[in-house]
Parts: sequence; structure tokens; C-alpha cells
Amino acid sequence: MTEFGMAALLADIGTLVRCESPSFDLDAVARSAEVLSDLGRKVLGVEPERIVLDGRTHLRWRFGDGPARVLLLGHHDTVWPMGSLETHPFSVADGVLRGPGCFDMKAGVVMALHAAAALPSRAGLSILITGDEELGSPSSRGLIEAAARGCEAALVLEASADGGALKTRRKGVSQYRIDVTGRAAHAGLEPDKGINAGIEIAHQTLAVAALTDPERGTSVVPTLLAAGTTANTVPATAVVEVDVRVWDEDEQLRVDRAVRALRPVLAGTRVRISGGVNRPPLDAASSAALFGLARELAAELGLPTLTEATVGGASDGNYTAGLGVPTLDGLGAVGGGAHADHEHVLIEELPRRTTLLFALLEHVLTKGGPSIPEDPEDAVDSSGRTRRRPSGAAERGVSRDESFDGFTTASHVGSP
Repeated sequence: MTEFGMAALLADIGTLVRCESPSFDLDAVARSAEVLSDLGRKVLGVEPERIVLDGRTHLRWRFGDGPARVLLLGHHDTVWPMGSLETHPFSVADGVLRGPGCFDMKAGVVMALHAAAALPSRAGLSILITGDEELGSPSSRGLIEAAARGCEAALVLEASADGGALKTRRKGVSQYRIDVTGRAAHAGLEPDKGINAGIEIAHQTLAVAALTDPERGTSVVPTLLAAGTTANTVPATAVVEVDVRVWDEDEQLRVDRAVRALRPVLAGTRVRISGGVNRPPLDAASSAALFGLARELAAELGLPTLTEATVGGASDGNYTAGLGVPTLDGLGAVGGGAHADHEHVLIEELPRRTTLLFALLEHVLTKGGPSIPEDPEDAVDSSGRTRRRPSGAAERGVSRDESFDGFTTASHVGSP
């Protein structure tokens, strides 16, 4: 069994965590990319490609002369603002590693480099580490999909679920923005001459919230909300942003159509809807075969029995699964507290998880990867539930674009 040294893993994770990389700070992400490039060159002995899209730096290593067969996928940006190291310094104590972005997902990035470095042959392997995942991958989505096409497996180094469970099913994500235009007027002298955008946005907010379907696990949540300019003025403008999470593409399509069908309630207001599907669901069928393989390999290696989890959050694995590429997520660090003050990694699991990742890589590269069953009835998970094969949201008429800012828009005016 290939063994991975704890000291080397901890040192390299520390190097990466100590370079802060908030997604919104282009310079910080660029610095992080340089640190990661140096780290990758040291571990892999190969310089990465630096790909800058919309000012964001992504790194890619490709090995061999033929097409990629396995994609290792991760990101080096974090949600933590600059200066977080002052309040959340990198530390290792009592079996726990801490620091901004350590769990989500800089430890996973280091694990990917070390697992790849140990392979007897890397031919057919591609490693892509992006710099904007925490924003929804606006610039890197096309890069991810291009890298994944034709691969036998996409292995995603996002952090594990509770207890080290792999993430075999993820919700799809849609994002919308509803802008309302009314007419301003003095709230005290002549309110009747105004058209209140604040009241109209309230109608729209209630309408989208009503699209939630708890029985199907669909959440439609109005989030950021703003209206008006001063306390004594009828609001001329208002806006609400909407976060949608769904388990299946039928629901994603239902909500998409319903949001686009919204119409103004107050005469004279204009409602403009922008946004759309950001990530398709990662269906359980996409991960069933790879999870089964990972579980078998873990048993052969004497590692703890692997478990699986379904989660509401999305990752770049949603994109690869949406293409029909077998995808296994949550292969990164074991710990908890992503995006929170208690973010941490359990260090005793680092060599074990890196060993599992190495075994998966070696197996697929030498023996081939398992395919997604054509018949949904052929795919049954460990609890006996049938897994549905992904069908491709783009083919079902769901609007998807490369970035949130580039989504389609529609405007409607309220009738008198």
C-alpha cells in the first residue's frame, strides 16, 4: 500500500492556507495561484498552465499525449476575506488543523497533488484547480466542462460530508434577480402620483417563495432585498435576489418556467427578471459506480468503511455530472465547519484519504472507470433506493449560461 507522509501533507497545506485567496480579490487569487504553482512544481515536477479568465487565475496540469481519462477537480479560492489569518491563524494542535479555507478546500488540493505524484504513470490524468468556485464558477465553467468531456471519471476534492462521507448526490442551483421599476413621488405631499416599487417587489417576493415544494426538497428562497432611496420618497426601484435548490431537473425546469412567467401586479410597474440555472443537480446515478469502486478499494486497503451522503450545496462536480461523466465528490479532507469560525481538518484522516484517492486514480487509469448504467433500474444504492440516470438539463429546455451576469432576461409592464 502506498503511504503518504503526514509531515509533507501538513507542510504543504500550511503553505497554501497561509496565502489568503478570497474569491472577490483578483490579486489575492493570482498570488494564491503562484503559491500553488510553486507547490505543484515541487510535488509533481511539472509546471502548470496558468489560465486567466475575467481576471481570475486557474491552473491546469495535463499528462500524456492522448486525451484525458480522469479529471481531478478542485479550487483554491475561499470565502474568507483578507485579514482572516489574523483572527483564524493556521495551526495544528491536538489532532486538528485549522485555518481559513483549510477544509473548503485547500487540504483537498494538496491531497490531489500528492496522490497524483505517487502514480507510476500519470498518462491520461488532468488536474484542474479553479479560482472562482465560491462565486458559482462564472469564468471557469466552460473550462471545467471542456476538461471533463470524454473522461471516464471526475474526482472532486471538495471536503467530505459529516463523518467523512462521500457526497454522492447534490442539489442543483438556480439564481434569479427580480428588478422592479415604479415611479418616485413625495411620500407626504403627493404619494398618489407615485408607483410604489416596494409594494410590487413584495408581491413578487411572495410569488417566488410560494414555488417552494418541501415534499420534493425544492427550496425557493428570496435573499437580498432592497427598495427605495429615502424615508420620505415613494420607492421608484426595488430588487430581490432568489436562491433555488432542487434535487432533480424536472423541478429545476418547473421553477425556471414559473419565475419567467411572473408578471407585475401594480399598474405601471415594470418587472425585469434575470438569471437562470447555475448548476444542474448531481444525480445519484452519476456517482453510484464510482462510490461502489471506492468502497471496494477502501476495504482492500483496510481503511474505514466508506459512507455516502446527499447534500444541498452544489460544487463543480454538478457540472461534470451534468455532462454525463461519472463523478464522485467529497473526496477531500475530513473535518467540518466550512465557511465558519470552527472550520477544521482531522489530520489523522489526511494520509488515509490521500491513499484512497491514489487507489481510485491508479485503478481507473490502469483498468478503466465504471460507467453510469443506461437503465435506471440497474443502479441501486447501498440502501436499496433506485438511482436515476442524469438526463441533461440543457436538452430539457432549462436556460443555462456561462455566468450569472450573462443569464437571459425578460421584462414585463403592469397593465392599467
